[in-house]
Amino acid sequence: MSEHPTSTGKGTGADAANLGTSGHRRRKLSPEEVAAMEEKIRKVEVAISLVLRIGVTLSVLVIAVGLGMMFAHHAEYTSINGHFSYKSLTSPSTPFPHSLRGLVYSLEHGDGRGVVVLGIFLLILTPVLRVAVGVVSFMYEKDLPMTLVTLFVLVVLVGSFFLAGA
Repeated sequence: MSEHPTSTGKGTGADAANLGTSGHRRRKLSPEEVAAMEEKIRKVEVAISLVLRIGVTLSVLVIAVGLGMMFAHHAEYTSINGHFSYKSLTSPSTPFPHSLRGLVYSLEHGDGRGVVVLGIFLLILTPVLRVAVGVVSFMYEKDLPMTLVTLFVLVVLVGSFFLAGA
């Protein structure tokens, strides 16, 4: 058999799989330890999948409810008799909330446009929560380097919202 490039020259490629990053031998994992690691990974994958599925489903439902409220309170949005156009609904002058304060005010008054914006906010929040679950999962797996990298990504994501004036 050929030798693995990272091996010490005293064994095969299979031996290299047991070498750590510093070239020292790692102890071989027992089948029970391998099974436990695989179970942890499966749990993490299920948690991430649930966050993404629930986040997207919830946001779509909230947007649908908001659209229903919007069209119920503003029948002119659905009129096709020439008094209303799609451009007027999507123009910058349409009173959709553009800040958190405006969103809260809109939701307090039962405005459908605020509910639509809340659904979009939930949709934007979903991948951020996925990264947060990634941080927790790497902590659960006791993988410090990946925990730190993922935590850095989370800080950059959250910081970008504040730097953008959200």
